[in-house]
Amino acid sequence: MKKKYSIFAVSALIAMTGCGGTTTEETAAPAESAATVEEQAAEPLTVYLNDFDAIIPDLFKEKTGYDVEVVVGNGAETMSRIEAEKSNPQWDVVWMDSMYDIYNLNLDGQILKDVDVENAAGLTDFFSALVPEDKCFYPTGAHSAGVIVYRNDVWSEEDAPKSYEDLTDAKYKDAIAMADPGVAAPAYPLAAYFMDEMGMDGGEEYFTTLFENGLKVYPKNPQVVEALGSGEVSIAMLQESNAYSMIAEGEPITIVWPENGAAASTRVAAISSATDQPDIAKAFINFLLDPEVQQALVDAGDEGFFTPSVDGVTTKEEREADPKLAVADVAFGAENEADIKAWFADYSAQ
Repeated sequence: MKKKYSIFAVSALIAMTGCGGTTTEETAAPAESAATVEEQAAEPLTVYLNDFDAIIPDLFKEKTGYDVEVVVGNGAETMSRIEAEKSNPQWDVVWMDSMYDIYNLNLDGQILKDVDVENAAGLTDFFSALVPEDKCFYPTGAHSAGVIVYRNDVWSEEDAPKSYEDLTDAKYKDAIAMADPGVAAPAYPLAAYFMDEMGMDGGEEYFTTLFENGLKVYPKNPQVVEALGSGEVSIAMLQESNAYSMIAEGEPITIVWPENGAAASTRVAAISSATDQPDIAKAFINFLLDPEVQQALVDAGDEGFFTPSVDGVTTKEEREADPKLAVADVAFGAENEADIKAWFADYSAQ
């Protein structure tokens, strides 16, 4: 990927974002030249993402004075695009709730390592622990890939499931649904959590029990929502923003956050090892870890149902106040992704 940019523009940008250390007289732009950042003919930073495309360009411009061009696609589409461009990457940053896919890109040498950004100091303990040792990506938040939801006009609070383990009860035969881990981006972290927590054999046994009890697998979460709405199913492991949207629309849905932790999908940001704008890309990562930016993302509507990765952000009022999230180990989830997806595909085809 060939792009032209000005060293002067980058120096001014780093000074504004706080990336790259203390500004000195040698690197600082003269005050009267601050407006020249946009005059330096630098191409926009190219970011591949799957959400928040409506607000990120303006937010980044407002915070840094620099332009960003976003390319939107779901997880599968974006990863296919990156694979197709492998010999000539057209992206500078990828930012998606596909932590395991992005870690696999790192193992393939496509991600810049040892990325240091100032705002990483504000990561909560939970999210700080998710940063790989080689600092190839940073988490910007996580949402539940599968809260338990049930139709409260079918099940009473007493009879409804309270945990993932409860879902194997025979009384829920033909009542449960989930999205396909091989198709829906949030559904893979859900499956990976069980396989990691229980071991591959234990996880396969758990889902085999669910399948034998009539588990229905739909391509994506919106189809699970439709099945719940129509009464085709009455219980689901559902991505949380879809669950809260159903409640907002007046559907008879109750959400249960498992006490041991709700399986989570983690959104991470990483820089292409082929970028020729590494300093601006680092400024973008730093921008995503700014509490003010994450607050703007939370306030952005339906996409804002997530746990922020940095301190100083208030989550949505209607969301569980302090939900416990659980994630599969990043190396486990990345290494076993193909096998887990293949197992689900094979079982679903039976």
